[in-house]
Amino acid sequence: MPDAASNSSATSKPLPTPPKPFAPEDESSLREALKRCSPSTFEAAVQFRKTGNPEHVPAVVIGVIERFVEPDLRVKLKDADDDLRLIEDLGIDSLTMMEIVILVEDVLQMSINNDELRNLRTVGDVKTFIDCKIRGLPLPKPTKFIPIEHIGAVMPIQPPFLFLNEASVSSTAANGKYKISGQEFFLQGHFKDNPVMPASIMLEALGQLAVLYLLEGAPTEPGKVVSSQMIFFTGCEGVRAHRICKPGDILTLSIKPKRMKMPLATFEGSIRVGQEKAVIAEEITLTYGFVDAANAPVPINGTTHATGVNGSPEAAPATTPLRVAINS
Repeated sequence: MPDAASNSSATSKPLPTPPKPFAPEDESSLREALKRCSPSTFEAAVQFRKTGNPEHVPAVVIGVIERFVEPDLRVKLKDADDDLRLIEDLGIDSLTMMEIVILVEDVLQMSINNDELRNLRTVGDVKTFIDCKIRGLPLPKPTKFIPIEHIGAVMPIQPPFLFLNEASVSSTAANGKYKISGQEFFLQGHFKDNPVMPASIMLEALGQLAVLYLLEGAPTEPGKVVSSQMIFFTGCEGVRAHRICKPGDILTLSIKPKRMKMPLATFEGSIRVGQEKAVIAEEITLTYGFVDAANAPVPINGTTHATGVNGSPEAAPATTPLRVAINS
């Protein structure tokens, strides 16, 4: 089985194509094209055109997107958050997206097929897509946006212990959101007259997002899928809580795989509230296992059931991942 993409990407990327000569008239043309973009965008574009170094591309892409975003929404781009959604968070419609693409094509001297744009849903999708085009790498699978109904159908963890309201999963990461409603059962005793989300529950939420990544985005062996009944929490390291979280706060969760070799998957994770750090976990490790795709559990009313030889449901094990740690 392949290791996590993050470990192999550094060695698999081909060297950039030598750049074409960059004449003074090219700089003038580039300055005119980017006249409504920030000076840093222009400088990054000049460096890319002179050197062909793809490391300058993210700054160009963010700068071009910022030029077409409404002024009151541009603050969201300051941290270059890859899980920002183009439509929902930045108000970019299909026509505006075409304007962005045309300018990027002109600045980076590349060609983008209209059909390739359909799967670009986040800022991270756009940056990864253009980086792959420049480097000549295969395009990644599109990000999957997963509503609460689907999360409840595929996850073995169910309310009131499910802490994901929405999520998105790509081949390299997963992101999610959870709003602290104030009605959570544990807030009745944590703390009296001062409800605070326990840091251990926020770590649980990150673990649940890692479970969703394994079920929806992780690479598998041919004919195999990750079993929802074989994922368990084993440990975590480097956990830091930076912020108290209370009812009304919206937690933005993010996990990325660091190492994956069955039966262990290790992730790094973080939670933010707005632009503030809430929790950082350097490593969250889960165990997991494969089952034959033909015998994978089938979601029935939010509950997974294993299928028998004739496709009829069989009783699924009662074990729920992340509620209890595995015996080492």
